[in-house]
Amino acid sequence: MKVHFLDLVSHHTNGETPGKGSINPPRLLLESFLFLIALGACLLKLPFATVEPVSWMEAAFTATSAITVTGLVVVDTGSQYTLFGQLVILALIQLGGLGLMTFAVLTALALGFKLRLEHQLVAQEAFNEISLQTARRAGGSIALFAVTAEAIGIVLLGLFFVPELGWTEGLYQAFFYTISAFNNAGFALSPESLSAYVDHPGISLSVTALFITGGLGYIVVMELFDKRCWSRLSVYVKVILLATLLLNLSATGAILLLEFGNPATLGALDSFWDKLLAAWFQGVTPRTAGFNTLDIGALTAGTSVLMLLLMFVGGAPNSTASGIKISTFVIMLAATRSFLRGNLNVSFFKRSLSSETVLKALATATIGMAVVFLGVISLSILVEDEFLDIAFEVVSAFGTVGLSRGTTGELGTAGQLVIMAIMLIGRLGPLTLGYTLTVRRKSRVRYAKTEFPVG
Repeated sequence: MKVHFLDLVSHHTNGETPGKGSINPPRLLLESFLFLIALGACLLKLPFATVEPVSWMEAAFTATSAITVTGLVVVDTGSQYTLFGQLVILALIQLGGLGLMTFAVLTALALGFKLRLEHQLVAQEAFNEISLQTARRAGGSIALFAVTAEAIGIVLLGLFFVPELGWTEGLYQAFFYTISAFNNAGFALSPESLSAYVDHPGISLSVTALFITGGLGYIVVMELFDKRCWSRLSVYVKVILLATLLLNLSATGAILLLEFGNPATLGALDSFWDKLLAAWFQGVTPRTAGFNTLDIGALTAGTSVLMLLLMFVGGAPNSTASGIKISTFVIMLAATRSFLRGNLNVSFFKRSLSSETVLKALATATIGMAVVFLGVISLSILVEDEFLDIAFEVVSAFGTVGLSRGTTGELGTAGQLVIMAIMLIGRLGPLTLGYTLTVRRKSRVRYAKTEFPVG
């Protein structure tokens, strides 16, 4: 009898109640992350993991931030954690980034997302389930993709860090920032993140290339390598690439304009090219990377609000990025545009989207907004800080970005628990929701239609 991936991790497609031996993927994923958080906290609490002892809450917060590839910290990574502690954090980052990306791609395959990839990972049968052999091959390919990208990143960053810091420290810094950047984690070895390299094109461009690649994900990058021709790319990949390019360029231009005369940010840089480089870095990093070369607390209110949107949107599905995902954002815009034009058909590149896909995007965005709204209310009660700073902290946690306007250090125990929950929801929520919406039991009941006023 042929065994399929979803036979082990999912309900059957007819909606029947699963047997005792079946496993629910969202629950399995949540339990895995909770186990890794507990394990990471225990390891970070060891005496030789820190320079000075940290509390259990600080260890748990750091472990949660690492496994969800967020980057928010209550203890400085570079000065408070020893080499062992930093390696534990890197291991959690790698497991959180690569592990969830692998799970997401396998789930997409199993749920019928037809991928035109190098290894011809296509869906099969009525529910397009994939075999365990194909799942293992896909997992290996994803791991190879990550290792290759990270190896290139270490070499590139090593070229710049080694001459400045020496072989040992330079290679370690290259290794640390490559893992953190590719997995969109935002953990840094300095309290100022990468601010010391604000005018360094080699480091700035290498780091942004790493987290943009991780934020695009395996599906997009491998199809690019496989097809190498715009006309042959799938509609999904075309939309992700165009939307990413437009968002990055728009954000760069907006930050350049908003911060150009700010003496605490771009105004402190000498040349226009330095300002442009800093604006590029700060424009692309909010979509879940979490590094900064400018002082986030010194940004103007307009820039901070823009970054709220970018953090909420996030990166591509099935990648190391989080947020509601760029595909959800684009679908919502396209649906709104179609409705305003009197056209109920939502389409991209002469291909129509199903109403179910549009509703999934609506559900994802709505739940994301609900989580952020409840998080802001909770944190407003628990923390005395400016509203913008609190909202920035919550959206950063939901998008697993890691940028902060200084609120992280003021959270307290209750506030830290709220942010930890939001980081976990932000990392696992969209994938869990997508899976639930896809494998849910479909009702055969149809009711008579009615009109309902909106707006």
